[in-house]
Amino acid sequence: MTFHEFAHAWMATKLGDTTPRAQGRLTLNPIKHIDPVGIIMLLFVHIGWGRPVEINPNNFTSNKSRGTCEALVALAGPVMNFILAFILILVYYAFLTYARMTIKWYAIIATIIEYAVAVNIGLGVFNLIPIPPLDGSKIFRRFLPYKANEWLDRNIQIIYIIFMILWITNVLSIIVSPVINVVMEGLYTLAAKIFMLFI
Repeated sequence: MTFHEFAHAWMATKLGDTTPRAQGRLTLNPIKHIDPVGIIMLLFVHIGWGRPVEINPNNFTSNKSRGTCEALVALAGPVMNFILAFILILVYYAFLTYARMTIKWYAIIATIIEYAVAVNIGLGVFNLIPIPPLDGSKIFRRFLPYKANEWLDRNIQIIYIIFMILWITNVLSIIVSPVINVVMEGLYTLAAKIFMLFI
């Protein structure tokens, strides 16, 4: 989550918004990014969140449109999770190939890496769901006509309620789990092929 929120802050800063830097969010210090409730939810429900990075779209200096800039900032978080997952999978294969230790420690460390991969892929995919307040909604809105965005703004509270119902009833998990599995299988396969090129 620290890297996820840092990616949002980094992208916003790259596009000209100084708000994340001014608020101390352009850092990998987890204390600046962790939301206590989000951490508890991650540990016990396996879905969590960090403290959202605040941005001011009026500060963007990029020649890209405001909507595109907001979409890029939103996309940066999930992309960072996928990059982290891919790097961790490469570490996992290197560990399996070269580690020399007792079976107990071998199993513990391998499980920790596997869990970290799963968390990052889960966060990346979950945040791409195009429902507010998730990152995917900001990306999705970039491609909607003006009137559709107006309708979303007027009905945002209802959409939040629908999101919470889908989450609490586990419907979101049922929808997202197959996508997570596909992404995970794809990243493991790609990482294995790349790893084999260097051993």
